Amino acid sequence: MTLEESMQAFHPSPESLPPRDVNYRLRFPHSSPGFKHPLNPLAFLLRSAQIYPNKLALAHADVAQPVFYSYAVWAQRVQNLAYALIQAGIKPGDRVAVISPNSPMIADAHQGILAARAVICPINTRLTRPEVDYILEHSGSKLILVDHELAHLVQNANIPVIVSKDTGRAGDPYEEFLSTGRRFSGEKGWSGLDWEEDEDAAIALCYTSGTSGRPKGVITSLRGAYLAAFGNAYDAGLTRDSTYLWILPMFHACGWTFPWAITLASATQIILRTVSYPQIWYHLTKSGVTHYCGAPTVQIGLANAPEAKRLDKSILAVVAGSAPTAHLLSSLERLNIRPLHVYGLTYTYGPFTRCYMQPHWDSLPLDERARYVARQGMTIATSDDARVVYCVKEDEEGAPETELVDVPKDGKTLGEVVVRGNSVMKEYFRDPEATKKAFRAGYFASGDLAVMHPDGYIAIQDRGKDIIISGGENASSLAIEQELASHPDVLEVSVVARPHPKWGERPMAFVILHPQRAQQWVGRHAEFADALKKHARQRLPGFACPEWVEVVAELPKTSTGKIQKAVLRQTAAKL
Repeated sequence: MTLEESMQAFHPSPESLPPRDVNYRLRFPHSSPGFKHPLNPLAFLLRSAQIYPNKLALAHADVAQPVFYSYAVWAQRVQNLAYALIQAGIKPGDRVAVISPNSPMIADAHQGILAARAVICPINTRLTRPEVDYILEHSGSKLILVDHELAHLVQNANIPVIVSKDTGRAGDPYEEFLSTGRRFSGEKGWSGLDWEEDEDAAIALCYTSGTSGRPKGVITSLRGAYLAAFGNAYDAGLTRDSTYLWILPMFHACGWTFPWAITLASATQIILRTVSYPQIWYHLTKSGVTHYCGAPTVQIGLANAPEAKRLDKSILAVVAGSAPTAHLLSSLERLNIRPLHVYGLTYTYGPFTRCYMQPHWDSLPLDERARYVARQGMTIATSDDARVVYCVKEDEEGAPETELVDVPKDGKTLGEVVVRGNSVMKEYFRDPEATKKAFRAGYFASGDLAVMHPDGYIAIQDRGKDIIISGGENASSLAIEQELASHPDVLEVSVVARPHPKWGERPMAFVILHPQRAQQWVGRHAEFADALKKHARQRLPGFACPEWVEVVAELPKTSTGKIQKAVLRQTAAKL
């Protein structure tokens, strides 16, 4: 049964059905001039519901009680959520916390919280209870939407908690919450809700990982999200014929704005609760998937899954979260998965640069072309300037703001990536001092070290804290990983600095062996280490070759697939 056929067989709750003559226009402030309107990505859902009311918007098939919502039905559920939040006392600007894996509830929240003129605060599902407690307290959230599998994280919360059992059926507390919203609306519909007049008002409060202390709250705006979603939809080529598969967690930087890019394009989205490679490959081959996003570690697992095979139709994969290796990019291309390499941060709504393909690259051998594609490229259309700069401060007291000087376009000189414009956060929540420090001469300082190539393409070399300084030479852990990953027996690798009595630091590589080749190295890991070092010496300068190689079963990762190098550095320091 196709997704469309499944939708026809599914019967949404009566409260989810829109009235016959539904109007998708919110109450608009009379004071607004007629020549412009405040930007708000909620408009994308309403427009799609008006143009394609019966089109499949959202499919959640891989659960005990599947649901399938058309754009008209989903928009009604979003409206119900907005009224339910208002009835619960949520006021404009209030924060609403959401703790959920990918599910219809968190998809609803990215729309309905906006409709209530509140601020979504999506929380990482892998945090501990003390970490969640801190975020709830710091954010000042007034209500929590939580998935039933994570309800234990908010057992002691002193604010209202709405639990979703992810059923879409009567008796589910979340469904009952939506039903109360429909009743509270008095059938005033969308015209009973106010359009946010200030497009610079906060849309989301996303917390960083907090690897170097308490996580910081990043405030982004309605206008910024609107434009970032436009840029992502354009660059990814999303259209009404697209089907997007949710592998990336929606809680991570609001799903890189794809919750709104999808509705802008009137595309269909398929929701997966977990990263299950059998489920992913089923949908890639059977469900008409055209797009998905994922970090390199997720892409590695997907490319090497037992179910992996070359696809009949090309699928576009947005790759970000950390720099992909050329080996990974070429592996995806062999499966007919076209990698779209982008670069971004929580502070930049997700992607703000893209490695734009050049026509002459098509004639290059696959591995050579992949090395070009592995660069971070140039800013997307709706972002502004991204530069690689030296930071020069004048010595005298009371000197003006930090002066920014661009590094030469030689592909060698290291500098810091800075960015400004539509794709930059407004501020750190309740931390004006950190906000001030984050900006230099009007640019947001990313903390990522990069070079600028002669063609103007940025290429990240490392995070500042991940650079390995060996005998006075700077070695990029990412550059080392790129070369080690080209060894046929390496599935995944991460390189960190380890103290060295003579050179200060030397690289140490933690390696996961390719499952199809691991057997030949059983009991011979020392020999493998020698083989990998020889491979490295043919490709890297001596100071960048790994001094130590350790074969591991897994690498420590965040819930979004990023390798936790701080954990590996701690491990290396103890050896």
